[in-house]
Amino acid sequence: MNTRHKPHLLALAGSLRKDSWNRQLASAAAELAREAGAEVTEIDLREFPLPLFDEDIEAAGVPEQASRLKALFASADGLLIASPEYNGSVSAALKNLIDWVSRPDGQFGRAEVFHGRRAALFATSPGGLGGMRGLNHLRDILQPLGTWIAPTMLAVPSSMTAFTNGRLVDESATAQLRALVQDTLRSIEVNARSSANTA
Repeated sequence: MNTRHKPHLLALAGSLRKDSWNRQLASAAAELAREAGAEVTEIDLREFPLPLFDEDIEAAGVPEQASRLKALFASADGLLIASPEYNGSVSAALKNLIDWVSRPDGQFGRAEVFHGRRAALFATSPGGLGGMRGLNHLRDILQPLGTWIAPTMLAVPSSMTAFTNGRLVDESATAQLRALVQDTLRSIEVNARSSANTA
């Protein structure tokens, strides 16, 4: 990872819906990270359509979109992921992205672009739990890939009142999201110093 410059984060949501609450939450996290001095690239999964992971497709040639995503993940120090809860778990779109991006190829080893990255996980839903069950599953997927997960995962309930005109307006949720983003940036800084000291 390039740690000589300001931290570079990827912000994405696991929902494809244009007006998704979780896409709005990912954008709020990206804005807070920029305010804290980070460089942030926001990813819209609609712009990276991927077939369902299939080794036969992979053997015929890794899809261009998967290669583009791998390059983006390789360039990042950390991840800001808003994960909608689908039937108590992660969305198919997000899981499929992880499956493609974690695969080895001629340039990257297995899960290389996830290993050592720092990730903040958060979710929102209209219900009272805010998507926490899905976040637990996402953590279980990413940790074995070598991703550091911020100890606090944020679930924002009552999406319909937490957002207004596409912006997070709930003050408590905003404060918690800011703290989560800052914790993630601090972890990137500590990891960078540790890597520099052992180089």
